[in-house]
Amino acid sequence: MKFENLNKSIVSSSEFMSKSNKFVSEQSKIDSSIPLGKNNPNHSKHQNMNIKLIAIGKTDNKNLIALITDYSKRLGFYIKFDFEIIPDLKKVKNLSEAQQKEKEGELILAKTQTSDILILLDENGKQLDSVAFSSYLQKHMNSGIKTLVFVIGGPYGFSDAVYARANGKLGLSKMTFSHQMVRLFFIEQLYRGFTILRNEPYHHK
Repeated sequence: MKFENLNKSIVSSSEFMSKSNKFVSEQSKIDSSIPLGKNNPNHSKHQNMNIKLIAIGKTDNKNLIALITDYSKRLGFYIKFDFEIIPDLKKVKNLSEAQQKEKEGELILAKTQTSDILILLDENGKQLDSVAFSSYLQKHMNSGIKTLVFVIGGPYGFSDAVYARANGKLGLSKMTFSHQMVRLFFIEQLYRGFTILRNEPYHHK
């Protein structure tokens, strides 16, 4: 799966817009603005694993922000979910691709703990359908790990250090998506996976 650092406008439906009275100004406000996981009264007391998604660069498209907020809020009913944004590097014109990946890699690894299971969203990663992905999540929950971390890299991918630290790789598609859209697609798939595990009617085979 390849990503491009694009900022394409998304045309939202009138139905969705009628339900969204205002947007959060930045994606980094998601964690503090909605009750997720264990802070949510509907969160299962038997669910102890946390899921974290790390991405490079904020999203400035308000429609995408609103959808990401919506699905993050839904996901919080099933599990504690954190979405952490690493700000874009400054003065990247003075950096080679390798140098940019290395600096981004240092920032990514600084967001992780040694006990975390780190999964990269990578074009060469294993591709799963939604049902198989739900089983993948269940397997990690059954293993007793504390935090499962997924990472969306920068425009040039990941550094060697991040690949060396990673516990696995997943691919969403062989198609190319913008970085800003991929984070929405993946959060939706996380939500879909938990509805499948709960046998809820969101997913249709």
